[in-house]
Amino acid sequence: MAAITASMVGELRAKTDAPMMECKKALTEADGNMDKAEELLRIKLGNKAGKAAARITAEGVVSAFIDGGTGALLEINCETDFVTKNDSFLALARAAAELIARNNPADVAALGRLPYSQDGFGPTLEDVRRGLVGKIGENMSFRRFKRIAGANKLASYLHGTRIGVVVEYQGDEIAAKDVAMHVAAMKPVALTSADVPAELIEKERTIAMGKADEDRRAAEAAGKPVQAPEIVAKRVEGGVQKYLKEVSLFNQAFVKNDKQTVEQMLKAANTRVLGFTLYVVGEGLQKKVDDFAAEVAAQVAAAKAGA
Repeated sequence: MAAITASMVGELRAKTDAPMMECKKALTEADGNMDKAEELLRIKLGNKAGKAAARITAEGVVSAFIDGGTGALLEINCETDFVTKNDSFLALARAAAELIARNNPADVAALGRLPYSQDGFGPTLEDVRRGLVGKIGENMSFRRFKRIAGANKLASYLHGTRIGVVVEYQGDEIAAKDVAMHVAAMKPVALTSADVPAELIEKERTIAMGKADEDRRAAEAAGKPVQAPEIVAKRVEGGVQKYLKEVSLFNQAFVKNDKQTVEQMLKAANTRVLGFTLYVVGEGLQKKVDDFAAEVAAQVAAAKAGA
């Protein structure tokens, strides 16, 4: 049995908003597996525990560059929010996005080898990154990027520096930019229900089945009638279908007019969206949490040892 620490409980609570004791119980049942514990909380508490995607912890910025039908979206990470406002760091992010669009590097390593000079550092992008690490005094890294090129038009939307979207489209530019803004706000995972990854559907079905099983046990404990298996199966499938509509772009209610879906808005604007890329800073990463008291104690102990 894995040891469940206070920091683990705190991390799960930050991801789910669930009560501390429920988090500890879920971690204990999941033998310390954070993803499994989060799933157990969703089964027990419903959507109240489904806020992980909205509570991103790592720092950094998203940068976009578009030139005609070619564009790029980039995430670059750093250690603190303070650095995300640094002019040199922001210039590096903008330059890297443009380099990706114009040079089509195969990966982050290839991106770093591209020619670039800034702040007296160079002659490659990686040399500039290393130079700024030394100058600013904080580590930074290129995490991921997506280059888009083809016959379609491109539109982008940046929500501050933490959320970035690039939309591939044909038709009206204003409608496409509205869709990019919608994606940033509603965070769909696919264009249509049919495009939602199978692993996400299966995970949602497992959660729905677990919730149904939880309800059955609660009914039995209270001496209430238990629903027939075929009714439970319909409930589970209904929950899955509801999830698919909620996470597919075309089925979502348009943020500027919730009386119509995104698909209906695009049809009215005679516009087609063929794809989108969404980056949220720190998505899937964990932020380092510093224990200030422990840090001070360690410094005091080190000073005494050196005395």
